[in-house]
Amino acid sequence: MDLAVVDLSRLQFALTALYHFLFVPLTLGLSFMLVIMESIYVMTRRPIWRTITRFWGTLFGINFVLGVATGITMEFQFGMNWSYYSHYVGDIFGAPLAIEGLMAFFLEATFVGLMFFGWDKLSKVGHLAVTFLVALGTNLSALWILIANGWMQNPVGSAFNPDTMRMEVTDFAAVLFNPVAQAKFVHTVSAGYVIAAAFVLGVSAFYLLKGRHKAFAKRSMTVAAAFGLASSLSVVVLGDESGYALTDNQQMKLAAIEAMWETEEAPAGLTAIGFPSLEERRTDYEIRIPYVLGLIATRSLDGEVQGILELVAVAQDRIESGVLAYDALERVKADPADTAARAAFEERRNDLGYGLLLQQYVADPRQATPEQIELAAWSTVPNVPVMFWTFRIMAGIGFLMIGLFATAFVLATLRKHETKWFLRLAVLAIPLPWIAAELGWVVAEVGRQPWAVDGVLPTFLGASSLTVPQLWATIIGFTVFYGALAVVEVGLILKTIKKGPGAIPDVLEPPVAETPQAPQPAVA
Repeated sequence: MDLAVVDLSRLQFALTALYHFLFVPLTLGLSFMLVIMESIYVMTRRPIWRTITRFWGTLFGINFVLGVATGITMEFQFGMNWSYYSHYVGDIFGAPLAIEGLMAFFLEATFVGLMFFGWDKLSKVGHLAVTFLVALGTNLSALWILIANGWMQNPVGSAFNPDTMRMEVTDFAAVLFNPVAQAKFVHTVSAGYVIAAAFVLGVSAFYLLKGRHKAFAKRSMTVAAAFGLASSLSVVVLGDESGYALTDNQQMKLAAIEAMWETEEAPAGLTAIGFPSLEERRTDYEIRIPYVLGLIATRSLDGEVQGILELVAVAQDRIESGVLAYDALERVKADPADTAARAAFEERRNDLGYGLLLQQYVADPRQATPEQIELAAWSTVPNVPVMFWTFRIMAGIGFLMIGLFATAFVLATLRKHETKWFLRLAVLAIPLPWIAAELGWVVAEVGRQPWAVDGVLPTFLGASSLTVPQLWATIIGFTVFYGALAVVEVGLILKTIKKGPGAIPDVLEPPVAETPQAPQPAVA
């Protein structure tokens, strides 16, 4: 496989995924914020809450459309750019994607029309139920996508079949309840809620700074403050849970995030800041906080967090074992009735993926030199400086969001919504949670390299047999097309915000008419 083709295929998928994830988290968060706003309308019967719900629902709809379009493109890329990956693990990876399309996507797609056009045709409670189903479908879509992605990070409930030369499901329940997938789902969804809350808070602050739609903006700001504070706190708590899941399932990713080159005596300290060097395999100018990493990663004082150097040594042992697994598999392919070869393969089947890492350096892993085995072992280390800094910027923004929403909550509680310095800060903070979310995906996906499926299939083996000109043509085409769509979407959102909620027609609650009294007969 031409590595230029692999790198360009990765670039194209990364651009599409990062672009897609600009819209998905806002959809996730706004959907449940709409449920909250409409619930207040149903309970209070105050028309302003209907106006609030419809305004933010319009922005939700604009964002929803482009999110769907970019998501469909990503799924097509599995077949176009990653055909061998789709062939090798499609029996497992394809199942959550199919369920997402058949259940979650159709749920939200069916009810989203009713949500927009059913205001005057459904009862208040009926329309609220429709809005809730849209929110449920949106979040279920995220669940199934992250179950698929979580399996790539931690491939449980599956096994390689030497007769079909493919990965197959052995325990679908294990795939569904994969601890990495569950941790990723709650963490990712909470991040989406923070993005939506920051968006609503920022737009509301903009109106208050301009002195427009004050009643609307103050109520929206109050909802965003409460929802955002709960969500930002949960992001930190659930992010900690994701880190704990790495300890058992992705130790190299955890070591790279912390630039931890050597195993320390438990409990390990956390590097708050430093300058890691992949070439020199050390971190300069470290500022460390004792014991913190050990407590977060192992939930104990005596749990060990392994360093990169030790994990590379483990990878080298597994590569050598994987070469023997590869040799046994080749003998099984040559003679399916060879029981000795099957027994040898079964003994080392879990290391086959590590043996395949050598195909980046030599066609037949059995011909690999000790130097090539060492190179393959070091290829299991992701880009440490990128992992180190993206994680810290992401985490730093997360704590800033807690401070932002805590301040907003206090001001809303004290009815000091029009505090000028905070309103300016809220507008400027709108892009920050998006930046954090994009960096989170970089940590998750760069940290998985060099694996398409961790420990099972190296990324360079999963790509399609395309040419470099073909890939450049599609990359440029997607960039231009989606760039134009982004301009259109941002323009529509800004135009809707400029018009404000007053531009959305609303029907006031009719006054309760008094029952006319029949005239009383005169008393004789």
